[in-house]
Amino acid sequence: MTAEVPIYDIVGVGFGPSNLALAIALAEHNAGPGEPVTAHFLERQPRFGWHRGMLIDTATMQVSFLKDLVTMRNPTSEFSFLNYLHAAGRLVDFINHKNLFPLRVEFHDYFEWAAAKVDDVVSYGTEVVSVKPVHDGSEVAYFDVEASDGSSLRARNLVVGTGLRPQLPEGVTAGERIWHNSELLFRVDALRDADPKRFVVVGAGQSAAEVAALLHDEFPRAEVCAVFARYGYSPADDSSFANRIFDPDAVDQFYRAGEPVKDRLMRYHGATNYSAVDIDLIDELYRRVYREKVLGVERLRLFNVSRPVEVTSSGTVTVESLTTGERTVLDADAVVYATGYRPADPTPLLGDLGARFLRDESGRLRVERDYRLATDSPLRGGIYLQGGTEHTHGITSSLLSNTAVRVGEILQSIVERRVVAEPAGEYAVSAR
Repeated sequence: MTAEVPIYDIVGVGFGPSNLALAIALAEHNAGPGEPVTAHFLERQPRFGWHRGMLIDTATMQVSFLKDLVTMRNPTSEFSFLNYLHAAGRLVDFINHKNLFPLRVEFHDYFEWAAAKVDDVVSYGTEVVSVKPVHDGSEVAYFDVEASDGSSLRARNLVVGTGLRPQLPEGVTAGERIWHNSELLFRVDALRDADPKRFVVVGAGQSAAEVAALLHDEFPRAEVCAVFARYGYSPADDSSFANRIFDPDAVDQFYRAGEPVKDRLMRYHGATNYSAVDIDLIDELYRRVYREKVLGVERLRLFNVSRPVEVTSSGTVTVESLTTGERTVLDADAVVYATGYRPADPTPLLGDLGARFLRDESGRLRVERDYRLATDSPLRGGIYLQGGTEHTHGITSSLLSNTAVRVGEILQSIVERRVVAEPAGEYAVSAR
């Protein structure tokens, strides 16, 4: 039989903050005098959600509210965090708070508020299962996006924003007692009636410190053992000059730099984001450790300059000191790995198209300045990445800091490169 397949200028794979910001940029573009850009987004979650497992009540954002979904691109946008506060009746209260960094739960509520305004362009509960090229002669003219519900969309351009994937160390397998910090709040609820005696938290970054603090609060009868290779938690470098690495202009500078300079910049400024903790949280954890030493009951134990060398599925962890080689065996109710995330690899999803992508000497995908994947022969449209471009565009690749500017650049690229082959809203007939 035959079925009509809608053709869109853009099909977005995933609908996290990055593609949400793109949907907003599209809405603002289409409200102007220019030719409309048609788009639809597919999101496997049943509703908008962003790191829900780490929405700790007391945790704050590590980025200014001015780096929201729109302000750096369009300061007058109705989708700004300030407009959200006004709508929620908290604008005056927030101003009196004198703080650039909102609660994480509040910023998530802002995301949901913004997502509700553009929910006509997204299908939730719909996972992309494959992308197939559609040829016009030897040229790839479109991309057919097949979804888990059996539907299909035809795209002139793809924007892949599938986010990050939780990362566990090599050899570690997730299980009932071993899990990544991204599951924290879901797991904590299940543990409340179990009266746990000990947790082991592996990692030295912001998430690891937040996990240790929350478990220490929530389970006053349990011991929390933090294991990391450093002497202590290191503070994030959020000084004014260092923060210039997040400026939009820094993306241009990083992109043009040679590989040795890129490597050097990442080493210089890794402390702005990686394995770094807010100084207030460091101070709070140190106060807890010291207070417990005074009281003679040490529930928060730091195994610094150490590493876990063996972890069993039952939760037994062998911790080795990196300086002495001494080993300590800890029986834990749960082992939480706060060991970061990795970008989702788009190539399996893109199937046969993957063979066309160009790679650098290290096997990494080559990406154009406009976030378009470089291919061995031209595509009529483009495949754009939101994330997974740290090696080409710098540290802001997966961060909120440059999201508003990045989506504006992607939209501008699509508009400028668009070849108007069919009128907007036309349908293609596909054999099914």
